Amino acid sequence: MADDQSKIPQPASVATLSAGAAADSSGPVSLLSGRFRWVICAVLFLGITKNYMDRQVLGVLKVTLQNDLGWNELDYSNLVFAFQAAYAVGMLAVGGFIDRVGARIGYGLAMVFWSVASMAHAVCGSLASFAIARAALGLGESGAFPASIKTVTEWFPQKERALATGIFNSGTNIGAIATPIFVPWITVHLGWRWAFVITGAVGFLWVLLWMWVYRKPEEHRQCSAEELQYIRSEQRPDTVRVAWAKLLGYRQTWAFLLTKFLTDPIWWFYLFWVPGFFQREHGLNLVQIGLPVVVIYLISDAGSILGGWLSSQFLRRGCSANAARKLAMLVCAVCVVPIVYAYRAEGIWTTTLLIGLAAAAHQGFSANLYTTASDMFPSAAVGSVTGIGGAAGAIGGMLIAKIVGHVLQATGSYFVPFLMAGTAYLVALAVMHLMVPRLEPVDTL
Repeated sequence: MADDQSKIPQPASVATLSAGAAADSSGPVSLLSGRFRWVICAVLFLGITKNYMDRQVLGVLKVTLQNDLGWNELDYSNLVFAFQAAYAVGMLAVGGFIDRVGARIGYGLAMVFWSVASMAHAVCGSLASFAIARAALGLGESGAFPASIKTVTEWFPQKERALATGIFNSGTNIGAIATPIFVPWITVHLGWRWAFVITGAVGFLWVLLWMWVYRKPEEHRQCSAEELQYIRSEQRPDTVRVAWAKLLGYRQTWAFLLTKFLTDPIWWFYLFWVPGFFQREHGLNLVQIGLPVVVIYLISDAGSILGGWLSSQFLRRGCSANAARKLAMLVCAVCVVPIVYAYRAEGIWTTTLLIGLAAAAHQGFSANLYTTASDMFPSAAVGSVTGIGGAAGAIGGMLIAKIVGHVLQATGSYFVPFLMAGTAYLVALAVMHLMVPRLEPVDTL
């Protein structure tokens, strides 16, 4: 790492920042000196893990709650719709809010809000009360990814952002792994209401960790002058903050928005319907679904990191950011295609591997897609752009919730959802390439 840093130009602005950081770095030299950005990435990873545990509890308990509370497929789809609608609204507001107050305060407040909302599910008894709790959860959880992407933009040079995003984004898979392990155990021993209480309460521990660890790099005692210079070496200067409505005037925003709209719903489908798919189509009970779901998200975890790593490797070998991101996304898009056969695959493990490969490819695709926001926009606008894209993805999730609910209620077949999953990424990448063929940065805001 030191050799890489020594080759990077040292503009006057970086030197000034470095001097300020050095002046603030009183105290003993940390063992992580020069690498503290990866500690920040680890905390982001834990936050996204918690994020996905809270949102997946309902999916794991789908059949249990349908039996206990008398819901049908359309009722369940309405709960997913409520979450997605609030998530979309939240994304439009929270990205700009985080750009204004900063990642530290913004992420902390979001975590507190959605943790309380998660725990509130425990006192719900009707479909309407569950819908309110799901909407509150969606509103709070909308802060996680804009804050995380903004943090990566602040703490990492361009060449490492896709890898850092892939690492923290892999928390989605760890959360999805932990939930089907712990939630059935809690449900069997304490009841389903305690599953919401316990998973929600963990968020308050994370907030304490976040507020203790996080500062901007130029304000952090553990960020050495050398590391700050490395971080700033490839960053574009901040511009004045800009309203998200103005960002809609840029084709770069629309490229990101439409790609999220086409691909995010597929992940929501995996998250909210795959546990029920195993129970309905393969006859597994609540406890038995844990192992195949764990395997799916273990594979997916590797995909998230490898997708980011692949993009970073292309950059290190001399590819442009445009070529690196899009080549990595193309590899991932092709790997999703075999999932079209998952609905009729025989054997639980064939199905598991097909869904696992597609989920891994989604995560690799997503890691690179998120990174394109920081490639095209300065730090001051990244939270807003990510929020706009997240809102578009949530709107797509609302649509797929209704499509899947109606299709399953009418036909009982998963053919249409899996066909959509297998083709979405190639279409999305084609749309992005047509809109931003060279992934050009925005010149002025």
